[in-house]
Amino acid sequence: MLSRFVNQELVECINFIGGKWIKPAEELSHIKNPSTGLTIARTFRSNALDIAQAVKSAQAVQKVWAETSLRERAQILNQFRGWILENMELLSQTISNECGKLPREAQDGLLKGVEIIEFSMSLPASERLYKTPVSRGVTCEYRREALGIVAGITPSNFPAMVPMWMIPNALIVGNCFIWKPSEKTAMTSLLIAEGLKKAGLPDGVLSVVQGDKVTVDGLCDHEDIKAIAFVGSTPVAKEVYKRATSLGKRALTLGGAKNHIILMPDADKETAVEGILASFTGCAGQRCMAASVLLAVGEVDHIIKTLSDRAKEFQPKINMGAIITNESYIRLCNAIEKAHKEGAKVLVDGRKVTIPKEYEKGNWLNPTILDNVTAQSFAAKEELFGPILSIIRCKNLAEALAIENANPFGNAASVFTTRGDVAEYVAERAQSGMIGINVGIPVPREPFSFGGINQSKFGHGDITGESGIEFWSQRKKITSKWIQQKSNNWMS
Repeated sequence: MLSRFVNQELVECINFIGGKWIKPAEELSHIKNPSTGLTIARTFRSNALDIAQAVKSAQAVQKVWAETSLRERAQILNQFRGWILENMELLSQTISNECGKLPREAQDGLLKGVEIIEFSMSLPASERLYKTPVSRGVTCEYRREALGIVAGITPSNFPAMVPMWMIPNALIVGNCFIWKPSEKTAMTSLLIAEGLKKAGLPDGVLSVVQGDKVTVDGLCDHEDIKAIAFVGSTPVAKEVYKRATSLGKRALTLGGAKNHIILMPDADKETAVEGILASFTGCAGQRCMAASVLLAVGEVDHIIKTLSDRAKEFQPKINMGAIITNESYIRLCNAIEKAHKEGAKVLVDGRKVTIPKEYEKGNWLNPTILDNVTAQSFAAKEELFGPILSIIRCKNLAEALAIENANPFGNAASVFTTRGDVAEYVAERAQSGMIGINVGIPVPREPFSFGGINQSKFGHGDITGESGIEFWSQRKKITSKWIQQKSNNWMS
């Protein structure tokens, strides 16, 4: 499989079941490189029979995998960690080729994935399961057990990092994992599957089933799949959660976002400009942690001027990656035009971009900054998912927080200020699951977990950290009494 990537052949994104590569019967679509517009891969749709095959393969090995010692499972993850680091260049370039982001951005995502693998590997040393006396001659203990066969459905914008939110934690506690990657970025899944196999993961413990909504529905419906995790848009997250839980499955589905940054007049200019710029332009704004609304409190024009000047300097393939599909590019251009018609002032127009000749067929949109956006407008409320920053002018902090609190999503919010009391005030009152103080992209580091609130998440807990371990497992509680007591109140 690796040779196809190295030789730059047209890649067939097929299933990985029982340690073997299996082509589904139905072809689905093609993957085009967002930077060049060239077709680089073919994708396929897995149906109920393909899913049943993956489940059967998992059933054959799940109990043996669960009985494998925690330390042995961690050692396999450690081998996989090493494989990722050894193949970082190939992985980063593949991610860049299929989702459009810059190779260095792809590498950053991979390194975050490595961080989560390291957290999973630490479980043998950090697990707080214990056995303790609770009364005369009576002990209670916890034992963590796998759920069995579980599944994850991941998005196109982080084809390696988001799977790493799920796979290591699910595997370390003894589950078999069935993974449905995005059909837009299925190439990376082939590399990850091969890497886990080379790391020594037994055949059947991981399966990859390619596909679309048909495949997602099949995973939700299969009675032997005990839990479903999903990352994607809010409408789909809501549907997957509803379908999975209605069938008695455990589900945790992460949806979209409309993240706000509050910019205070006292903010350090350089810190604010760098943080805001990185937040809304990184990965071409195609991530759930991107800030898309700047709540400008009071006199901050000196910061906005520098922010706009820096944004105008961005160049395709140097500072900016591409938009993942032409359809997304057209939608974003239409959103800019709609915002302008609704009264927004276009401070920086990313549609006016000079594109190198070899990338003329790509989907390129440079940073775009819209000023004087109203709180009730399209640009202020819809998740645009691109490098577009909408500025809403606010008289004071209370007005800014009221706008942030009215946001139906609840993924992330940040504030740039040099005052500790202001920072704490925002941290206490912002209605988001992840808060940044002078940080434009407030992604927690392990072991602190990743997850939003409100319409950004359906289900209990978070997807990484200790919450991730809890989601993929269950605790068995054992009470033992070996020393006989004459009294009858031994449980008191």
